[in-house]
Amino acid sequence: MGPSGKTVVLAVLAAAVLHAAVLCNGGITSSFVRSPEKSGDMPLDSDVFKVPPGYNAPQQVHITQGDLVGKAVIVSWVTADEPGSNTVVYWAENSSHKYKAKGSKTKYKFYNYTSGYIHHCTIKKLEYDTKYYYEVEGGNTRRTFWFTTPPEVGPDAPYTFGLIGDLGQTYDSNATLTHYEQNPNKGQAVLYVGDLSYADNYPFHDNVRWDTWARFVERSVAYQPWIWTAGNHEIDFVPEIGETKPFKPYSHRYHVPYKASNSTAPFWYSIKRASAYIIVLSSYSAYGKYTPQYEWLNNELPKVNRSETPWLIVLMHSPWYNSNSYHYMEGETMRVMYEPWFVKYKVDVVFAGHVHAYERSERVSNIAYNIINGLCSPVSDQSAPVYITIGDGGNIEGLANNLTEPQPKYSAFREASFGHATFSIKNRTHAYYSWHRNQDGYAVEADSMWFFNRFWHPIDDSTTAA
Repeated sequence: MGPSGKTVVLAVLAAAVLHAAVLCNGGITSSFVRSPEKSGDMPLDSDVFKVPPGYNAPQQVHITQGDLVGKAVIVSWVTADEPGSNTVVYWAENSSHKYKAKGSKTKYKFYNYTSGYIHHCTIKKLEYDTKYYYEVEGGNTRRTFWFTTPPEVGPDAPYTFGLIGDLGQTYDSNATLTHYEQNPNKGQAVLYVGDLSYADNYPFHDNVRWDTWARFVERSVAYQPWIWTAGNHEIDFVPEIGETKPFKPYSHRYHVPYKASNSTAPFWYSIKRASAYIIVLSSYSAYGKYTPQYEWLNNELPKVNRSETPWLIVLMHSPWYNSNSYHYMEGETMRVMYEPWFVKYKVDVVFAGHVHAYERSERVSNIAYNIINGLCSPVSDQSAPVYITIGDGGNIEGLANNLTEPQPKYSAFREASFGHATFSIKNRTHAYYSWHRNQDGYAVEADSMWFFNRFWHPIDDSTTAA
């Protein structure tokens, strides 16, 4: 090929790159432009909110991990008319022997709303890597679901997580959940980074919207565990109407196995799942020095055995590294408290929500900075996590599309679109991450990167992003 031919090829390649992305001081700001129009909430008579047929039928069925290692499942559901049964009947796929587990029930009032009967039942002593069926009933109506337990905790146990945040219950929310369900590489469990129903966006924090949201997501969360993180829309602190207990609806509805990791509150806790150690933090609980969350995390991080669980994942709601004008630097005080620990213990990735857009960082830290040394710019740090903001589920508040310019150097990829992500652990050394925008085909990856585990395979993965 002559010089002119090479010039043409290079020009074509350059045009293709610029068509897909805009290169800034930092990484890539996607040039994909989504319609800025807000998506409205789906009508209350939509199929996705439909109450299951039958008197007192169990509804809003959801599951999450019920212990530290994945051999227990918390099953939760609501009966609207009367308490019904507290018992879950369950059995392994290839067994005719049925077991029973007895749970508990609760209900609560919030201003002028009274909940149905909320049931929670922990099924224990399950076998790893096994499909189970389970039944819940409300009297005359019985419903059957299923789930698969994870493989035994170990360094080479492959596992794929879905990532969703800030979902809400709009048409865009439905598109996000559908896109996740139809993804050919969808997760076996969802890491949910906070802001569930957005009930607090309605007059008097209309708790009916907690019910509709739980019926909407049942099609996924009744069949695979969602690992819960509390966001700001779960606080529900409204003293002007007499509601002064933070997290009241969320705490009644969504139970987590916090005591298994010696946490003193359900807003911060940890679990092991396959080859991952997952730490959930609360951006909206006290986290300063000597607080319960601080003391717990200080004791928790040294417990992580990377020979057993090489992948260390942290979930929180408010991001620490965010180049969007929305919620800019809101996570800064928590970052100042905990970032040195994340670097010391080589956290692999931190997933956050809150900002209704997508962003992935380089591996950077800002732990050298203090108020007198002037070192206020994040620097490349291969001991630091990758920070990913995935608060793009599609809620009623719309997109956060006011990106700061120029794009900072710590930002590797950003885009104001709705979508979801997956994090697929292959073995102790490799994991593959991909982000999927709602406007694309189900298998299309709008952003992706390989992670190389720094405990087993200390290779710079900063150049592997697609």
